[in-house]
Amino acid sequence: MNSQGGFLITRIKQVGGRVFERILAEKGIDAFNGAQGRILYVLWQTDGVPISELSRQTGLAMTTLTSMLDRMEGSGLIYRDRGDKDRRKIRIYLTSQARELETAYNDVTREISDIYYKGLSQDEIEQLEELLRRVLANVEEAL
Repeated sequence: MNSQGGFLITRIKQVGGRVFERILAEKGIDAFNGAQGRILYVLWQTDGVPISELSRQTGLAMTTLTSMLDRMEGSGLIYRDRGDKDRRKIRIYLTSQARELETAYNDVTREISDIYYKGLSQDEIEQLEELLRRVLANVEEAL
């Protein structure tokens, strides 16, 4: 049997990303893109995250993340703090401008979730997400 799980996950990510960007544009949200939204989402949950943890939680490579953070800092969405104790450990914090975008982001994520789960029952959604968590754990273990 030819398994298509990896292919389907990749396609969902690609197409879903384009739909997410379209929804952002339709709502006139241009302060961040979809990938930056992943970073903001993590920081809305826990502000002051070290870059290494941000990389782990977003799944973005450190080099990609660093350049994205540079752009986000330039746009006034985040700032870096080296702290007083361990100057090597840089933490990323949201600005007030970024905090004000959380409601708009949540509206967009609700809309994309409705698209993802259209026609699925709550039980099917829970089952799908549990299976995806298991697949994610498998690939993270292989790192």
